[in-house]
Order: sequence, then structure tokens, then C-alpha cells
Amino acid sequence: MRTALARQAVAAAALCLTLCAPAPARASGGSTAGPGPGPAPTAAEDAGAELVARRAAAAAALRPVAVPPPAGGAPGAPAHGTRPVPGPAAGAARLDFRPCPAAEELPGPVRCATLRVPLDYARPDGPQISLTVSRVPATGRGGAARQGALVYNPGGPGASGMFFPLLADRPAWARIAAAYDLVGYAPRGVGRSAPLVCQDPAERPHGPTQVPAEPSPAHKRERLAAAQAYARGCARHAGAALAHYTTLNNARDLDVLRAALGEPRLSFMGASYGTYLGAVYATRHPDRVRRMVFDSAVDPDPRRIWYRNNLAQAPGFERRWADFRAWAARHHAAYGLGTTARAVRASYEKVRATVARTPAGGVVGTGELHAAYLQTAYYDDVWPERAAALAAFLRGDPGPLTRQAAPDPRTAAEAANATAVYTAVLCNDAPWPADWETWDRDNTELARRAPFETWANAFLNLPCASWPVSERQRPVEVGAPAGGLPSTLIVAAERDGATPHRGALELQRRLGARAALVTEQRAGTHGVAGGLNACVDRHVERYLLTGATPGWRITCAPHPEPAPVSLDDRATSAPRALLPPVV
Repeated sequence: MRTALARQAVAAAALCLTLCAPAPARASGGSTAGPGPGPAPTAAEDAGAELVARRAAAAAALRPVAVPPPAGGAPGAPAHGTRPVPGPAAGAARLDFRPCPAAEELPGPVRCATLRVPLDYARPDGPQISLTVSRVPATGRGGAARQGALVYNPGGPGASGMFFPLLADRPAWARIAAAYDLVGYAPRGVGRSAPLVCQDPAERPHGPTQVPAEPSPAHKRERLAAAQAYARGCARHAGAALAHYTTLNNARDLDVLRAALGEPRLSFMGASYGTYLGAVYATRHPDRVRRMVFDSAVDPDPRRIWYRNNLAQAPGFERRWADFRAWAARHHAAYGLGTTARAVRASYEKVRATVARTPAGGVVGTGELHAAYLQTAYYDDVWPERAAALAAFLRGDPGPLTRQAAPDPRTAAEAANATAVYTAVLCNDAPWPADWETWDRDNTELARRAPFETWANAFLNLPCASWPVSERQRPVEVGAPAGGLPSTLIVAAERDGATPHRGALELQRRLGARAALVTEQRAGTHGVAGGLNACVDRHVERYLLTGATPGWRITCAPHPEPAPVSLDDRATSAPRALLPPVV
């Protein structure tokens, strides 16, 4: 699922981001979907993680610390007043920032490094993997004092945050970038961080795909077989390493990154799945938390990780799909799709029926169409171009729809990698129902009231039913310790479909009295912070710069709805990357 913050950087560099699924809770028969039998974090893994973090801190202490350039200097200018020092002992995790490799597609001011971490923390000196890290030092503009590093995780799991330093020159981030080094990274398995794959390129589905509105028993059997094959592919490609893609290991990696950056305590911003990662980190390392912003929070209740959370997404997406159709109806004069939400749905179904017979441009079938219009449930800024594409198609011009919905072969490998990591982390994190009957019953019932995304989401997660890792993790009981946590800030949209608002309420309850919640009312774009809503941004900026929170629960008015565009507006023809999975 790509959050709004992550998508701000698309114009500056290629990036991928987030989708995981929260959902309505329903007691399931068959195998448990809650925090049933599963290994607790082992003492050996935790001891290994502590050892690696101590080594990283020692290495950071031997390395020159980046300082802000002189006032008015460019981000990323060489630090002043530092000198080379001897390197750390062999085996210590360290960061050596240099110009980024061309593959990262990041401009000069951003510097990149790699961080070595164990594949298995129970064997801290065993096989190592490299995580890619990006950074722009604090600018110091306006005489701002440096407050350390702000690390960002955009979610997924399966999304890369390498783009994050690009936001340093955005107006909404100027004051934060003056005080903080902006640090992004690609979590284990993602991008160039020991990338995980589950399929050979020839095995990946090729469009156009035709997906029935209501899956027949035969179609369900096909998808079940495909899910089983996908799970086997993950095991075939990753081998024994597959079991080590977990939220707990992501949290351990995050702590090593904190130490390697020379930070005694972590300042962190996570979106979507990144909020769950941050909550797990805070639960396990409360004394190492400095500032934490949770944007679009996953419900951390261990009984909902991840099966029930995924079910809960469907009603939220249904509401947001209705929001888009109601908006298009209000702009019937611009698009001609109908004057009611029901009429707009009929227009969409007419397009769907047509591409089911003859794919648009030869490449957009019902599967590609649905993937493109699922974005309307995530972000309202795509509403004008999606409405215009429907209108143009119904007028006889399939071009805009084809350009918006056709998968981009240039990003196919990135999307496949994101899906592989998403699947591995979610499947490893918790037990899932192992019997198809449970999945079929729960999703059949759910689809009666929320048909838009139910089955697509179920089939996406279905590899977890036959996941070839014998022992799943036991979800962490997220919560503040007896002594409490430092002040934290949660921001959420009231109508978010990907991470329903109840998740923000549950996270706040678990983090305790010093966790503040800012809710954007009557809005549903996934990912609230970073330039979308000035009221939200003021609270985020104030918190990161001062540590002050606005109160227990406060609200912000919604950001303005997008304005309609004409059918020949160039924006309607702009290609747009489709989302990989995201919580």
C-alpha cells in the first residue's frame, strides 16, 4: 500500500509502497487465526540482536558524525570539522555513506550505505545480509539545532523507504529536515536488501487477466492451486531463509540501524504496516524510543494479526469505493457517468463487461481494471483521472484507461518483489487458517456486503493457508510497559479503508496515556501526514521538533476533495504505477 507521503516522491524517483489488510472480526472455524501456538522470540535471537546492536553502536562511535552545512548550504554538503578515524572491529555493523548506486535512482544530495545484519539473529556471526540505507543530513537552515536521525518506514510489508530523503526540499518538510537527518531504508528482502522472490519471471501472470465478479467453485479451485504453487515457489527460491522474514526481525534490524546511526534513542515515522513495526519496536525497546509518529495505524491486537485484520479491510474499501462514486456523481456535468452513486457503478460495470469481452488496448482485462480502480479506495487524488478514463472509454476512447490500468513492465520485478516480501512477513508473523473451508465461508459471507475487494484480498493472502514454514511467530502483545512510553503521536483518517480507524483507537489504547491521536474527519486517503492536510502536518511538525502533543484525541477538518478535470486534460493520460500489496 503506498501512502500519500510515499507517493509524493514518485515524481522525483521510482518507488514502491504499501498494502496489507485489516478487516471485520468474525470468529472463524477450523484452524486458529489468532495468536495460537507459535514460537515466542527466542532468548538466542534477542541476545544476538543485542550483541549486533552493541557492535553497531561501537562502530558508530568511531565514525565521524555528519553535521549540518553552513547556513544556506545544500543538503548533503560535506560535513565540516570531522576527520577520518580507524574503522570498527571486524563483524561490526557500520554505515559508510557514499553517492548512491545508479540502481537507486536517487539524486546527488542523497547518500547511500549498506548495513550488514544477520539473516538469523540466533547466529549473529552466521550468514549476513545487506540492507540499503539512504540519508540526507539535517540542513540546519534557520539556525535549527540538529536533533539526530528520523527513520521512515512506508509500510507494506514490502515497500522501500529509500525515497524518503527526497522530501527534504519539500515545503511541508523544510523545518523537520532542518533539524533531522532524513533516513530511509529498504527492509530485509526489499529492493536491493537481499531481495526475496517467489517466482521466476516466466512464472509471473501475464495480462490481460479476466476475473469474475463472483468467483465460481471452479475459479476458487484455480486460485487455491495458484496460491499453493506460489507458497512452494517462495520456499524453492528462499530455502531455509524464508522463515527469517518477520516483523520481529524487521524490528531487530531497525534497532541495529538506530545503533549504526549513532542514535541512543530512535526517532521514527511509520505508515501503514510501518505503524505495526514501530509499535512492536516500542513494546520491545521502550527505553530506546525518542519520538514516534504512527500514520494510518494497523490494529495491533494480536488476535487480528493478520487474518482478521485482512477481513476488516473489505468494508472499509467498500465505503471508499462508494465515496468515489458519489463524488463522480456530483460531477456528472464533467464526466457524464451518472447523477447518483448507483448510476456511476452502472457505468463502471458497463466498462467492466466490455473489457471482459475485449481487453482495452489488448492489455486491460477485468483484473487490471479492478487493480486500477482499487486505487480510488486508497487515494482521492486519483479520482479525477479515473473518472475521466471511464468517461473517455464510454465515449469510444480506450486510451486513458489503457494508460492508467496497464501494468508497467519496467516495474514488474519491483512489484513481484514487494508481493513476495508482503506474503512472507504476513504468513510468518502469525498462524492462519489452514483449511480452505474457513476462508471460503468467511469471505463468502463478507462478499455479500462488501464485494468490491473481498475476494481479491482473500486470494492475495491465500498462500498463508499452505505456507511452508512449520512454526509461525506468535504476534507480539503490543503495549506500553509499566513505566510508560515517551509521548507518541498517531494520525489517521476517519474513513481510511486500508487501515480502518478502529486500529488507531486500539493502538492508542495500548500505547497508553501519552499517546495522542489526531483524526482527519470525513476523509479516507491512506497516509495522512506530509503535505495533504495542513492541520495534521502542523501537529506532526510540532511533535517532531518539540516533543509536544496536541492532546488525547483531537480532530482536523478534511482536506479538500479533488476538483474534476476535463476529458482532454493531460493528467487523465498520465501513466501511474499500480500498488503492490500493503497493510
